[in-house]
Amino acid sequence: MIEPVALSTLTTFRVGGPPAARVAPVTEQDLINETLVVWGMDENWLLLGGGSNTVVADDGFDGIVIHVVTRGIQVLDDSSEADATGAGPADLVRLRVQAGEPWDELVAYAVQHGWAGIEALSGIPGSCGAAPVQNIGAYGQEISDSLVAIDFLSYETGEVERLERAELGLGYRTSVLKQGLRGVVLAIELELHDTAAEASVLGSTLGQPLKYAQLAGALGVQLGDRVPLQTVRDTVLALRAGKGMVLDPSDPDTYSAGSFFTNPIVTEAIARSLPASAPQWPMTTELPDRVIPIEEYMGVGPIPGAEPVRLVKLSAAWLIEQSGVSRGFRLPGSKAAVSSKHTLALTNTGGATAEEVAQLARYVLGRVQAEFGVNLQPEPVLVGLTL
Repeated sequence: MIEPVALSTLTTFRVGGPPAARVAPVTEQDLINETLVVWGMDENWLLLGGGSNTVVADDGFDGIVIHVVTRGIQVLDDSSEADATGAGPADLVRLRVQAGEPWDELVAYAVQHGWAGIEALSGIPGSCGAAPVQNIGAYGQEISDSLVAIDFLSYETGEVERLERAELGLGYRTSVLKQGLRGVVLAIELELHDTAAEASVLGSTLGQPLKYAQLAGALGVQLGDRVPLQTVRDTVLALRAGKGMVLDPSDPDTYSAGSFFTNPIVTEAIARSLPASAPQWPMTTELPDRVIPIEEYMGVGPIPGAEPVRLVKLSAAWLIEQSGVSRGFRLPGSKAAVSSKHTLALTNTGGATAEEVAQLARYVLGRVQAEFGVNLQPEPVLVGLTL
């Protein structure tokens, strides 16, 4: 155990009291050993990486914080000579990255070496171990595009397990790790495209084909075009900085947890009830959940006569703004505010309490619910706080 410090010093929102105790092992084996000791103590425990997606109550945490600070990027010798599906040869490189490695430092390292696949994820704060928990994504890329597997210390078994991408239930800002699978991500394994061979012909290390209109527009190219990796990274960092989404000690808008609300996914029927100007993106269809009495279950599916539900993703930022909450808004006397650059982010303007953040979040949720009947969901992990 090491001296516990206020969690406001370990989280980007800069709120939160101290835990009862803290461990911060620096090697993977020590992380395994010390975590197992903590689990054996029958105490509450909290996993903390870069602290960019965690908001802790002012009273702190009545338990032990397992602070993941392990570092290291390893190029695996068995990098595949086939693509991810095994369909044919490709120039690929596999990396094994320690969970405590800062995510953006990994992206910078990959871009520097001419490895494409995560360049549009530049500037996202936090650690590599937390990346698959949220299935982080931005500007047309998600970690699920490159993730091969994770090494995971299971709380249930106390054993180290390798979980393949298909086992992680990766979706929009979610995974089985977020939905209740307890344990510690020890390392992640990624497969990226090594552009060295084509660079010798084309004269430049090019990123993956662009999938996001805003990024393509900022670069002055078309969707599907390829742009030098460093140019993509620099442009994404500039776009994120313009929204207060790149950590900057001189900019209070960056004292936040990034996007505080996820874009809601609703049924097509709900989406049709919104104004025509509301941004909407059609999603895949899915069959609704249905409870079947055991005596009626025939052991086969799908359920006869079940009608698929069409889903639509909405813009949380548009809903917030159209509900009357503007950039820079704050409740009277509060030091928590909506970002002056982007309505998805709540910020600590200096000296805000966690409860002030929660009060502001409740207000935003209430305004959107009252105006549009849509329930926004918070994206960060809330410790000791309820909305």
